Amino acid sequence: MIVNTTVGDASLSMPNEKDSYEVTQSDIPVHCPMPGSRLWDSHPQVYIAFDKNGKGKCPYCGADYHLTA
Repeated sequence: MIVNTTVGDASLSMPNEKDSYEVTQSDIPVHCPMPGSRLWDSHPQVYIAFDKNGKGKCPYCGADYHLTA
């Protein structure tokens, strides 16, 4: 039997809690939802593509991602 250990885990953030994230090169590859979110009640995981200005957007929830130096 598999037990879902994330239900009621207060240490995990709500999915899509924020609508803007700053990430660094060390975070690549970046995906949404971000690590630490409760994935079971959010959208499917998708990798974020960044444009030449270091900006990306999640196609599911619209969260903005900014690649910083």
